[in-house]
Amino acid sequence: MFTSAAPRLSLIPLLLAAALSACGGGGDAPAATPADLPPDPPVVQQGPGALLSGAFVKTLSAADITQALRSPDSKVEEGVVPRYDVSSYRITYTTTDKHGVEVMASGLVSVPLKPAGQPSPVLGYQHATTFHDAEAPANKVEAFEPPLVLASLGYIVVSPDYVGFGASKGVEHPYLTAEPTARAVIDMQVAALHWRRQHGVADNRQLFLAGYSEGGYATMAAHRALHQSGHALKAHLQAAVPGAGPYDVLETLDEQLDRVRKLVPVLGAAINPGFLRHLGSTVRDEVRRLLLRQMVPEDGDVSYQTLFLDRYLADDRDAITAEHSVHLGWAPAVPVYLFHGRGDLTVPYSAAESARDALREAGATEVSLTDCTTPKFGHLDCVPEYFRFAVDRMGRLARDL
Repeated sequence: MFTSAAPRLSLIPLLLAAALSACGGGGDAPAATPADLPPDPPVVQQGPGALLSGAFVKTLSAADITQALRSPDSKVEEGVVPRYDVSSYRITYTTTDKHGVEVMASGLVSVPLKPAGQPSPVLGYQHATTFHDAEAPANKVEAFEPPLVLASLGYIVVSPDYVGFGASKGVEHPYLTAEPTARAVIDMQVAALHWRRQHGVADNRQLFLAGYSEGGYATMAAHRALHQSGHALKAHLQAAVPGAGPYDVLETLDEQLDRVRKLVPVLGAAINPGFLRHLGSTVRDEVRRLLLRQMVPEDGDVSYQTLFLDRYLADDRDAITAEHSVHLGWAPAVPVYLFHGRGDLTVPYSAAESARDALREAGATEVSLTDCTTPKFGHLDCVPEYFRFAVDRMGRLARDL
C-alpha cells in the first residue's frame, strides 16, 4: 500500500513456514460432530459466486517446498519441514467490478494432500498490494509462495487474484473500494466451496481470513460484508487476522498527505483537501500525481482505480467513510487479531488504532491490536513477524491440521 516497493510476501515466507511448523496447530481443539457443523452456502449457478472453471496447475511435494524455502533467497532456518504435498488449481468465477457489473475473476486453491476423507480448515489468504499481474496468486504458483506454504501445513488455502488481475486483467482494480473488494473475496470462497464439493475435497467448515497490507484491508472488508449480510459463510468464520491494513482510509490518507507535505514544502498549505477543492484541477492533479508516486511503480502492468484518492482531494470525506473505509458500522462476533508496527511509514499505525477503537465502541468484545516488535517496526520489516503471529492465532482455533 502506498509504496513503489510494495510488500513482496513471497520474499519472506520462511518465518511463515517456521511458525506453522512450530505451531503444530489445533491439537487440543475437540473434533466437531456432523450436528455441530454449520451448513454450506447454496451453490451459485449464475451471477456472483458462480464457479466457471477449474484447472489443475501443479503438485509440489513437501520436499519441493522445503527445498525452495531453504534456497539462499529465502533465508529459511534449518529444520523447517512442511508436512504435506500440495496440489494447486486455478479457478475462475463470477464477481462484480467497481460499477457492480459482472466480470470473470480468478484465484488459486491450494490443497494439502492428506489421507482420503481427512478434512482441513479453510484459510482465505488475501495478498498484499502488487502492481504486476505475474505476481497474482494464480499466476505465481511457486513453492515458496504463502498459499502453498500454508497449504503444506494443513490448510485449504483460497487466494483471490482480485479484479484487475489474472482472468480480469485489463479491468481497473478497485483499489480500497470496500464493496467490490469484499465481493471478490466472498465470491471466490463460494466458488471454491462449489469446486471442493465437485472434487471431493473435504473441509471441516472452519474458515479463517488473513492478509497483510491491502490483504489486511481486503480481509476486513470481506469480514464486514459477511457479518452485515448474514451470509452463510459467517457461521463458518472462526477468526480474522488483518495485518497493517488501511482500514480507516481517511486516517491513512491524512498521514500520507502529511508525508507529501514534508517532502514538497514548496506546496505548503496548498496540500490540504479542504483548500484544494477550491483550486483549479491543475493543482489538484499535481498533488494527486505526487501521492500516486508514493504508490504506483513506473513498470506496473495493472490498472488501478483511485476513486478514493480523487474523493479525498475533493474533500468528500463522507463518501470515503461510506464506500472506502471498512472499520465502521459493525461489531464482529468472532475474534479479530489486528497486527501493526508503530514505525510503519507506508500504512500508519493509527489506522489500526482507529479500527480497534471503532470495533470495540460498536460492541465487539474480541478485538485486539498487537504491536510488531521487529527492529525498525516498518511495513516490510514486520511481515515475517505478522505471519508468525497470524499462524499462532489461527492455530489455537483450527482443527484437523
